Amino acid sequence: MDWKSRRITTLLEAALLEDKAANDITTALTVDPSLRATATIVAKQPCMVAGIGCISAFLSLFGKMKPAGRFEVVSHPEIFDGVRVKKGQAIAVIRANAASILSTERVILNLMQRMSGIATLTSEYVQAVAKAKSKTKILDTRKTIPGLRALDKYAVCCGGGLNHRLDLQDGILIKNNHIALGGGLPLVLEHALAGRKAGQIVQVEVRTPAELEQAIAGHAESILLDNMTPKEVAKALKLIRAKLPKAKVEASGNMSLKTVPAYAKTGVDFISVGALTHSATAVDLSMKITADLQ
Repeated sequence: MDWKSRRITTLLEAALLEDKAANDITTALTVDPSLRATATIVAKQPCMVAGIGCISAFLSLFGKMKPAGRFEVVSHPEIFDGVRVKKGQAIAVIRANAASILSTERVILNLMQRMSGIATLTSEYVQAVAKAKSKTKILDTRKTIPGLRALDKYAVCCGGGLNHRLDLQDGILIKNNHIALGGGLPLVLEHALAGRKAGQIVQVEVRTPAELEQAIAGHAESILLDNMTPKEVAKALKLIRAKLPKAKVEASGNMSLKTVPAYAKTGVDFISVGALTHSATAVDLSMKITADLQ
């Protein structure tokens, strides 16, 4: 099991422990422990699906906490993470011990609703860029719910977006506070370029024409244009392309579905959108459970 898988397993275990799923007193007092049931997860609104794999993972982990017998999760071959579904469409069917379904119902729905919400919102941004006839790619940020980052960023990919840094070790991004505390942009950029490991790209966030000039003079390999207007971004991009033709250029700062097309039309390589993960609305999913005939 790789580190990403371990991180997700730990996250799912924490969700079950938080909900005391193995000590579900209501189910223990009201449902025959030997009863088998079938549960269908249904989309109550059009959405982009994400998180189907978490269903089996939750049930498997629950079975280690409290023996629950065999289970099966099936879905139509055309339904998988990253697919858009209609209102009323079945996403997955669970066949398992009734008690195990009831005890894991909420954690399964909570996670899938959040992940599908992120995927759905991301797809709207991707479509907005496509309608602008631009090749600009949509990026996420580190503005994720603590502990959920791996799944939040996976959901972004399901929606057609790309991941920026996974964590602070994953890439070098010099931001305004690094510049303020490190002695100014030229100095911190020089230190980063000199101390980075082989293959690491040094990205610099700039907010003013003066900072842009300094980043270009210091040979930044990637430049993030923060909180600039589309007109300012277009002007900055023209300068960067002339002097650092190989540098990747990213725009960021309070992006919305209304504003992102204008930024995409400037020709930047990337647009990072914090709202993908910090403001996505959970989609409405439900679980319909019926007892299996004995």
